[in-house]
Amino acid sequence: MTQSEVLRALSTVQDPDLKRDLVTLNMIRDVKTEPGRVSFTVVLTTPACPLKEKIRQDCEDAVRKVVDRQTVIDISITSSVTTLRDNAPLLPLVKNIVAIASGKGGVGKSTITSNLAVALAQAGAKVGLIDADIFGPSIPTMFNCESEQPTVKQVNGKNIIVPIEQYGVKLISIGFLTAPDSAVVWRGPMASSALKQFFGDADWGELDYLLIDLPPGTSDIHLTLVQTVPVTGAVIVTTPQKVALADAIKGLAMFRQPQINVPVLGVVENMAYFTPEELPDNKYFIFGKDGGKNLSQKFDVPLLGQIPLVQSIRESGDSGLPAVLKGGIIGEAFKNLAESLARHIAIRNANFTQTKRVELKV
Repeated sequence: MTQSEVLRALSTVQDPDLKRDLVTLNMIRDVKTEPGRVSFTVVLTTPACPLKEKIRQDCEDAVRKVVDRQTVIDISITSSVTTLRDNAPLLPLVKNIVAIASGKGGVGKSTITSNLAVALAQAGAKVGLIDADIFGPSIPTMFNCESEQPTVKQVNGKNIIVPIEQYGVKLISIGFLTAPDSAVVWRGPMASSALKQFFGDADWGELDYLLIDLPPGTSDIHLTLVQTVPVTGAVIVTTPQKVALADAIKGLAMFRQPQINVPVLGVVENMAYFTPEELPDNKYFIFGKDGGKNLSQKFDVPLLGQIPLVQSIRESGDSGLPAVLKGGIIGEAFKNLAESLARHIAIRNANFTQTKRVELKV
């Protein structure tokens, strides 16, 4: 077979999410043919691709149709995370900036963000996390680095913060820069200035995903974020109960305002039901049932996942060892959530225009 014949065969294989063939998407590389062997590389849009094995099998089946039965088909799988942030003046090496938001506090937004970050890193992605909740930072506790302090280096005469790295995730939080038992009593502009420093005065290096753990509500911090950097998309975290959903709707509506226009990547329904770990098949809907699912359907956005209320998740957050690291049913739930998020980021990058900073005067 020739290379062109292999590519012609592979042009019949579609990416299940992007609905285009792999050759057109430039996902097929390094095609080589020799007697008795065909080899090529499939470049996925994310290392956390949940459809990896399906794509591999579809490629093998397509080539198998046009080669001898004895031919060896050697398929390598790699990944290159997609982005629409080309030539971004700030954080040019960061491919995707994702805002994790909620309408109200107490819905587990920081828990979701922490586990998402670690799960993406476990999949092989380069991940950073900014704790943008200036007045109530919890990321240092959840990553077991409350006593850590980031170092500072000089770059062209300017002090640059070096993020702390834990569990494969680069971290910055105001909690690293203040005493654990002290309160940050700042007006809004000071908090916004701190967030800008986390972007512009830190050495983030090359990242596939930079997650932003936002404070509850819609505030100066949210506006500062969308005005400072182009945001790939937002994730809305809620619990199923009515009072949480009412506030989640406001958070979702903020990102959808015409002057902000940040794509909503999906909804995460946290504490979807209570499950005793010794009775994993039992579900008790103590906060209501399918509230986040119904919210996603109402606003036509994906439901990224439903995370149960399990005691070990709370214990993991308190001990500083994110639950996804412990494996089991809960670890699998967060892994699936990360795969779902990565998948919808890839879909967003393939189907929407390049993201831009918001020029908004409020």
